[in-house]
Amino acid sequence: MKGLILSGGTGSRLRPLTYTSAKQLIPIANRPLLHYAVEALVQAGIQEIGMIVGETAAEVEGAMGDGSRFGCRLTYIPQSAPLGLAHAVATAEEFLGDDPFLMYLGDNLLKGGVTQIVADFEESDWDASVLLTPVAHPEQFGVAVVDGATIVRLVEKPREPPSNLALVGVYLFRPAIHDAIRTLEPSWRGEYEITDAIQTLLDRGRAVHAEMVQGWWKDTGRPEDVLDANRLILEELAPRSEGDVDADSEITGRVVVEAGARIVRSTIRGPAVIGAEAVVEDSYVGPFTSIGPRVRLTNTEIEMSVVLADAVLDSVPGRIDGSLIGRGARVARRRRSPRAYALVLGDHSQVEVL
Repeated sequence: MKGLILSGGTGSRLRPLTYTSAKQLIPIANRPLLHYAVEALVQAGIQEIGMIVGETAAEVEGAMGDGSRFGCRLTYIPQSAPLGLAHAVATAEEFLGDDPFLMYLGDNLLKGGVTQIVADFEESDWDASVLLTPVAHPEQFGVAVVDGATIVRLVEKPREPPSNLALVGVYLFRPAIHDAIRTLEPSWRGEYEITDAIQTLLDRGRAVHAEMVQGWWKDTGRPEDVLDANRLILEELAPRSEGDVDADSEITGRVVVEAGARIVRSTIRGPAVIGAEAVVEDSYVGPFTSIGPRVRLTNTEIEMSVVLADAVLDSVPGRIDGSLIGRGARVARRRRSPRAYALVLGDHSQVEVL
């Protein structure tokens, strides 16, 4: 079996972070999202992985390399435009050949990985298998109608959902999917929908299996989803310390202090991770917080937040909570008159002030 990871798309809901970085490389617990996706496939025994890339191809390839450090071989497949999941599969058809394959959306996280569903698929005669989970707003997803473990009907982002079962970003296919995709026309969204391709399989009498998600699944398309995914990963953190923690600091709970980090006269309450060469001085880092590499945190309190590499937080009044702070950002208390907010914000930035 081969793997296909989708790492194109614009990440518009995560702007301004995605103006300068691929959304699939946003760190969760200080590791890029794509690391989790690749590792999930490798753990399931998949070693040949194609990666669909778009405008951020150079950045993605630079971050992921040839796959050898993960125990696989990565092949990068350029997609001309983000024209839908079925278009991505069509773009990768030459790479996939006649092999069965697992398609994994690169901005998704799935607890427990995909090992069991891959094993079940390989032992079956299904032409497709999809993962489903109940959601509060099914109109935002592809939605399935099921009869037991069999898919009856699929519809993409329906105005009136026929069920609350959403398709999770993991799909398994046999080569019949390629013929189905060739019959598609663009949807009302102007995209070639994978739900339409699977519906074509159903219309042709092909077997499409439904598997319910065990544990949790996160689509990290919005800032609040990134924070929640960070929380979920940190809850499984194994504590370790490779940095320098002085005698006046207090570390409680599951905390990772990475190599070269320094904790000075500060309190860290886990689960939390302090990135390599970060400096936390006279500060408080609360639960469910990831402090990225080379971040400088001085006289500041923060919790339930993600701070990306090279940011500076200096003497911020009040506690930072539920925040996503980008690479190289600086948040500091103004020390001169007039006592006013001084902001330099990119498009789609969000600020809430006391």
